[in-house]
Amino acid sequence: MKYLSLKGKFLFLSAFILISPLLVHSQKFNLEESDSFYPNSDIYNSDNISWSYLNVPENWDDSQSQQIKIAVTTIHNSSNNSNAPAVVFIQGGPGASGIETIRHWRNHPLREKNDIILLDLRGTGFSQPRLCEDLGTRFVEILAKNQSRELDEQQKANASLECKQDLLNRGIDINAYNSFSIAHDLHALKETLGYDKWVVYGVSYGTYVAQVYASWFPEEIKKIVLDSSVLDIHTFYTQNTSNYMSALQKVFNGCKGDADCNEQYPNLEQVYFNTIEALTKNPITVNADTDLSPEGTFTYNAEDFKIALQQALYNKQLVEVIPLLIYQFSERKYSALENLATSFTSLLKMDYGVYYSVSCTEALPNNELDAYNKNAAQFEELKGGLSFYQSDFLVCDNWQLNPLDSLVKPNVLKKADYQVLVFSGEYDPITPEFNGKKVADLFSNSKAITGLTYGHVPSFTKIGSQVAASFINTGSYDSLAFSKAIPLAYVKNITLNAGVPNFANSIGRFDALFFAPLLIALLIMLFFIFSYIVKLARRRYATLPDKVMRILTIFTSFAGLFGLVGLIIALMEVANRNQFILAFGLPSSFDYLQNILLAFLLLAGLTIIYFFIN
Repeated sequence: MKYLSLKGKFLFLSAFILISPLLVHSQKFNLEESDSFYPNSDIYNSDNISWSYLNVPENWDDSQSQQIKIAVTTIHNSSNNSNAPAVVFIQGGPGASGIETIRHWRNHPLREKNDIILLDLRGTGFSQPRLCEDLGTRFVEILAKNQSRELDEQQKANASLECKQDLLNRGIDINAYNSFSIAHDLHALKETLGYDKWVVYGVSYGTYVAQVYASWFPEEIKKIVLDSSVLDIHTFYTQNTSNYMSALQKVFNGCKGDADCNEQYPNLEQVYFNTIEALTKNPITVNADTDLSPEGTFTYNAEDFKIALQQALYNKQLVEVIPLLIYQFSERKYSALENLATSFTSLLKMDYGVYYSVSCTEALPNNELDAYNKNAAQFEELKGGLSFYQSDFLVCDNWQLNPLDSLVKPNVLKKADYQVLVFSGEYDPITPEFNGKKVADLFSNSKAITGLTYGHVPSFTKIGSQVAASFINTGSYDSLAFSKAIPLAYVKNITLNAGVPNFANSIGRFDALFFAPLLIALLIMLFFIFSYIVKLARRRYATLPDKVMRILTIFTSFAGLFGLVGLIIALMEVANRNQFILAFGLPSSFDYLQNILLAFLLLAGLTIIYFFIN
């Protein structure tokens, strides 16, 4: 620098001062390659998929902040285009894994022309550190107990505070886990991957994150897809009960308008409220796997019943089962409800440290418990809002994070010229159709589409995937696509059978301990049939008892073969229609299979008796 003039030195120093923040910023994050997050999956590892970690500061505002790792999976386009545009997926929860949706995206129609970027938002899934990944298991154990609503909420709050203390002991800055930080993570990821702009695809709470990102980094967005949208963070909780009941009312009305459904499940709405009353006074205790409940039991009280119905509204096939499910609770069908208990594990499969760090920073501080209770009071027979959500107020009172007001900038969103498509599910109990239309109004170039017959995240259906792909690739789509969906068909005429779910689960898991003896039995029956028929035809048996014994064995084998093969075909057929039916039994149209299997048992017994007698 000694060879520069004074003016030259001044210009050099000025330029250095101007670019030095950019140099420091560029050193804050980097991308490193990783081994597969699914090392035992030949399907994923033989595909054109990249695995990596994005190293970013835990706190973007603190230059001394420790680094954390954001897990990233890039599903490269199937056209092998090195310059393909990108779609980045933002999962909801908050606290659910985005990378675990890889099965949906791997064969998505978008993949033909686009790279699909999946990430586990900070603190979740494969990202490091994870925040309280076992807390959901604790919540299941609390739900399984036979205790009051107040005690459930207090134990949930206590378990959450233990989670918080563990995070603090590990030196984790829980104030840094929020949508503002995630928006900066997305910005850093786009920079490291080298995309100029990309399509942002958010679902559920991820739609709020997407709106925050679009507010702070609007120049990075090519298009936006929002599915099951969070409208106003200030009412995300307070409208919870009315959203749930509005969706459930559609089921009541739908069943009442269906003559067969109304005949089999009469007065469905009143039965629902009567069941709440009955479970409040006398809960139902069923056997449960010890992995689910250490006591080996699960007790359904009124709150468990309500949250089970609320979660059923998320899925079209479960919506079809709701009338049957209400009546199973009402009639206290223990065997059917035992199978339902396992569903609570999937309900609470999230990283709850992230859930509360985000919710207690952004949502709960902007929602009033009094407003929540006022909303719930509209439904007197419901006996209060859903405790599962109401307890979050108590948790957040003790979580004590620095609250943030809405991070969305409506004026920035309104000025944007990129296209926006907003999906909503007709039966969605948490982010209703009304939300989608209002969220679309936040943008100047937007459209809203309703996923008729579907619940939460309808864009993850076959129809929704095609609509999203068409919109992203061409800017247009079939606005009537969901009107062509298969209509809801409420499940009716089910013959309850406790053995069907176990048989179906063994087939679904491809359990070797189950399949090996089943296959051997089928082969033996086939051998008996062909061997004995041939020998009888050739008159190899000289005595009458020998002939009778072989004939009985042939008929027994035929009955067993037709019964078992028929049952497997029936399970596959029903699962293809609605897999949740198998949690209860089979449609009565398959009752003949029970007669065939009964005939098999009778023939087998007769054959054994004849063998010993002769």
